[in-house]
Amino acid sequence: MPASPPNVLVIDDNEVILEMLAAALTRFGFNIVTAADGLEGIKKFDQGSFNLVITDISMPKLDGIGVARHIRSSEKRSTPVIAISGTPWIFKDGVFDAGFSKPFSITDIVDTVNNLTTHPHIQKKPEK
Repeated sequence: MPASPPNVLVIDDNEVILEMLAAALTRFGFNIVTAADGLEGIKKFDQGSFNLVITDISMPKLDGIGVARHIRSSEKRSTPVIAISGTPWIFKDGVFDAGFSKPFSITDIVDTVNNLTTHPHIQKKPEK
């Protein structure tokens, strides 16, 4: 029986980026849950089961570093976390498994999600 697709939590306060990431990752076979800010994101993380989290850094209420620190102090601390930001020097914090500067390549994000979730059954679809 094939493994089920990875569950990915995407957190970003920019609705356009949130919808774009969700649509692209869904197209590549991932199960996506979204959150519009860090507090909503950690609530969904605590209540769900995710193979990976993608979070923006600069958000109101709770930033991406706070999200990552929450994950690292939880029982699910080994969950990979990818940061996206217009301020890439923040990635040096050490709590992220990968980081992408805006604007970023969807192909690079998909490849990184595939690598960090180690689910080779996800088939790459050609970009249109």
